Amino acid sequence: MLPNSNSSLSAEVSEFLLNCFVRSPRWQLWLPLPLSFLFLLAMGANATLLITIWLEVSLHEPMYYLLSLLSLLDMVLCLTVIPKVLAIFWFDLRSISFFACFLQMFIMNNFLPMESCTFLAMAYDRYVAICKPLHYPSIITDRFVAKAIAFILIRNTFLTAPIPILSARLHYCGKNIIENCICANLSVSKLSCDKVALNKIYQLIVAWTLLGSDLVLIMLSYTFILRAVLRLKAKGAAGKALSTCGSHFILILFFSTILLVFVFTHMAKKKVSPDIPILLNILHHVIPAALNPIVYGVRTQEIKQGIWKLLRRGG
Repeated sequence: MLPNSNSSLSAEVSEFLLNCFVRSPRWQLWLPLPLSFLFLLAMGANATLLITIWLEVSLHEPMYYLLSLLSLLDMVLCLTVIPKVLAIFWFDLRSISFFACFLQMFIMNNFLPMESCTFLAMAYDRYVAICKPLHYPSIITDRFVAKAIAFILIRNTFLTAPIPILSARLHYCGKNIIENCICANLSVSKLSCDKVALNKIYQLIVAWTLLGSDLVLIMLSYTFILRAVLRLKAKGAAGKALSTCGSHFILILFFSTILLVFVFTHMAKKKVSPDIPILLNILHHVIPAALNPIVYGVRTQEIKQGIWKLLRRGG
């Protein structure tokens, strides 16, 4: 509901309205189709990967458990953001309840760093496999994966949970139109009647601490991997390792770069259309999700064989 001018100072907000690309009506015309395609691709590819790893006993290994976690995180992020955005485009369903808005905020702020941390665990897996192949079976075990998943869940939930909590505790006394397609922390908190400096500072510190530290450690892992690969003397071994790890690294770089671009465009919002950071934020929830299972899964020989086995079984 839109508050009127007489009640705007006293009415408590029970729902928000997402003002999604109202300044760019052309985007509302052409964006839904590619976004729908990417969403279906992401959900289909990740579901196929999860089912293949679950049903194929030969894939019940640490590396594929991490890959399953990545697919699961991608699917949750997609389902949290994209269906609501498409509902706005297709049916003009702009309203979102107070609870649903902050639940979406919690999942976005929690699961994106979880994905970054999963990339780090997978980079470490590749580092051990290439740099210390003889020790791989004793280091990368099911127990290692269980500890890595527990660390990913605890670290990110503990550090990111205060973001939506701080935002939800603010007093929303009238304005309820969010100038965004999603319930981003800063877009929502600026509607409150309270000071939001703490929200901004905390989110900035946590984002740079989690994502920044992950990216530095991933870069170090791939630096050691590259150095080890260049020393390989077996025919074709270096090329194969570079091909696999190179595609992984490009995908991780894309994941990190789009976040940096989003941050800088948001900081330079006076020089950039305010819709650009919104678009980048939406795409960041669907493009990596569509690419991850293709680069990490379909390009892996064992995954391809597993998919073919399932198709033959189904046929």
